[in-house]
Amino acid sequence: MRIIRHTKGVPQSARGGVVTIGNFDGIHRGHQAVIGEARTLARAQSMPLAVVTFEPHPRRYFRPDDPPFQLTPLPSKVRRFETLGIDTLLLIHFDQEISQAAPETFVERVLVDGLAARHLTVGYDFVFGKNRKGNAPMLRQWAAVAGVGFAVVDPAAGPDDTVYSSTNIRNCLAEGDPAKAAALLGRCWEIEGRVLKGDQRGRQLGFPTANLSIEDYVQPALGVYAVWAGIDDGGTTKWHMGCANLGWRPTFDGDRLGLETYILDFAEDIYGQVLRIALVEYIRPEKKFAGISELREQIAQDSMASRALLESIDPGDLRAPPGTEAAA
Repeated sequence: MRIIRHTKGVPQSARGGVVTIGNFDGIHRGHQAVIGEARTLARAQSMPLAVVTFEPHPRRYFRPDDPPFQLTPLPSKVRRFETLGIDTLLLIHFDQEISQAAPETFVERVLVDGLAARHLTVGYDFVFGKNRKGNAPMLRQWAAVAGVGFAVVDPAAGPDDTVYSSTNIRNCLAEGDPAKAAALLGRCWEIEGRVLKGDQRGRQLGFPTANLSIEDYVQPALGVYAVWAGIDDGGTTKWHMGCANLGWRPTFDGDRLGLETYILDFAEDIYGQVLRIALVEYIRPEKKFAGISELREQIAQDSMASRALLESIDPGDLRAPPGTEAAA
C-alpha cells in the first residue's frame, strides 16, 4: 500500500481508479463494507483503489479541548488499511484551509485534479466541506454530470440490529462491553503504545506490569480486563495472555490515568517497545484496597480469571488474538 500526503503530482499508477473517502475511525465492519464494495469494483475493472482519509480527525481539529475520542490513532489505522487490499492511501492534513474549502473545491482538488477518479464509493453518512455542506446526494449529482461512477453503501447492522458505527463502539467501550465492541469492529479493540517506565509497584507485588499511556484514545470503562498483549517478534506480532488494569490506582492514591498489563508467563524486558493491548472481557471495576496483601490476592484472582477466559476462546472467535482474524 502506497501512502501519499498530497494531491499534486499523484503517481499516474494511483490515478484513474476507484476512490472511497471517509474518516474511518475504527475501520469497523461498516467501514469495511464501504471499502469492500470499492475494492470489488476496482478488481473487476482492473483499476487502482484509493482510500482518502483525514489526519487529524476533523472533530479533533474543531474541538481540540474535548476528551480523547478516537478508536484508532493514525498508526493503528494505517495497519488496518494495509489488510484491506488498498493500493493507495491518501492522507489529507486537516487544517484551516481544508476546513474552509467549499465541497466543490474539495471535489475538484482531490477527486478530479488529484486522483482523476473514475468511480466514487462513500458511506451513507459521509459529509465534507465547509459547514459539512457536502454529502452523498451532492456527490451523486456531481458524478452524474462528470461521467463518474458512484455508489452509496447503506448502513449495516449486526444480528441484534445495532448499526456498525464508531459512536456505538465508543458506547460499548464506555459501558465495559468490549465483546460487543469486537462484534461491531470485527476484531478486538486495541490500545497501542510504547511501554513506559513505571514506579515498579507491580514488580514489588510479584506481578510486573507493562505500562501504556491512553491519552490518544477514547476512554473505556475503568477496571480490570482480560486482554491479549501483542509484542513485535521479528516483524510479526506474537500474542500473549494478559490481565490489565485501566485506571488511577486508587490503592496508591494515583494521580495519572494509565493502562497496566500483567503479561502471563512472560518475563522479558520490553521497556520502550511498542505493545498492543486488545481488550477481550471486562472482569471487574477498579477499586481501592485496604492494603498490599489484599491487592496482591486480588491480582492473583484476576489473573487466574483472565487465563481461564482466554484459554476458552476458540481461534475463530472474534475475541481471539487479532492476528488470527481473516482479512476483510
